[in-house]
Amino acid sequence: MAVTAAQVKELRAATDAGMMDCKKALVECDGDMDKATAWLKERGIAKAAKKSATRIAAEGLAGFVIADDFSKATIIEINSETDFVAQNEGFQNLVKDSAQEIYDNQPADVEAFNSSAFGEKFATAVTKIGEKIELRRFSTLNADATTALNGYIHSTNRIAVIITAKCDSEKTAKGMVPFLKQVAMHTSAMKPTTLSYKDFDSDYVDGETKGRIEALKKENEELSRLKKPLKNVPQFISMMQLTDAVMAQAESDIKAKLKEQNKPEKIWDKIVPGQLARFILDNTLLDQEQALLDQQYVLDDKLTVAQAVEAAAKALGGTAEITEFIRLEVGEGIEKREDDFAAEVAAQMG
Repeated sequence: MAVTAAQVKELRAATDAGMMDCKKALVECDGDMDKATAWLKERGIAKAAKKSATRIAAEGLAGFVIADDFSKATIIEINSETDFVAQNEGFQNLVKDSAQEIYDNQPADVEAFNSSAFGEKFATAVTKIGEKIELRRFSTLNADATTALNGYIHSTNRIAVIITAKCDSEKTAKGMVPFLKQVAMHTSAMKPTTLSYKDFDSDYVDGETKGRIEALKKENEELSRLKKPLKNVPQFISMMQLTDAVMAQAESDIKAKLKEQNKPEKIWDKIVPGQLARFILDNTLLDQEQALLDQQYVLDDKLTVAQAVEAAAKALGGTAEITEFIRLEVGEGIEKREDDFAAEVAAQMG
């Protein structure tokens, strides 16, 4: 009999099995919902997918595949309920095989992956492992002849990064590949959330400013109590706020202070640039925390990442600019349920 999309949707909602599995079950069972549900359960498909909604998969591993010629890379995250299962060889192989499958065949999204032939194998493997396991996300980046690409997966297999940089030539692109691995390692450690401060929404910056400045003031109260050096409290937190007028005022204030200190005016031009750079550093804390290009490069904190990339490309006789990065960390953004064991026992006894 013909199976409608509404029936497939209903069965999927009841079992969380893949769309193709649901359709197949309904066809096999002549559209009978109960029989189709039983059909899925008998084959372990519903069991693999429909775990209790109270069970949260926030552990797991990242997967990473990169082409030998650095033209393409894929990173994935597969979650499990417990770290114990994440150490299971069967789970580790599932992550490895899934990463390779996604790298090779590029499904459109997680749902497409789950509905594929490999998705059925995935569900079968989950049944054998016996825990709630799910592919959460994946990303792939590609590089052309003048684009450098590299990536990094942390030794814990919980953080993975891929990154690309547009270069002036094929020669520069090839030369930048090793350096990009260092930038990927930086990205792994420093947790940027966006490429540049230019990506920030002005309302977001405004909303963050007061809270961050107040937090620094409170921190200074504690430092003062402990008789420790105080931190500088900025006026701003992002380059987005450092307009021409703000920078002109900062320069004027610096010169006024130099005058108060009776510093000879003939040496001001040697002092002012350094103090302006310090002003920028002190007033761009949000950028340094969240924007990759504006962070202090961990291998040379005198440079931002953008400046370090520029210097590396210049040493090769060319130019390069990071165009995209993707960083994923296992469990990031997933709220882990805090079990109240006593309350659970009391509820069952009541």
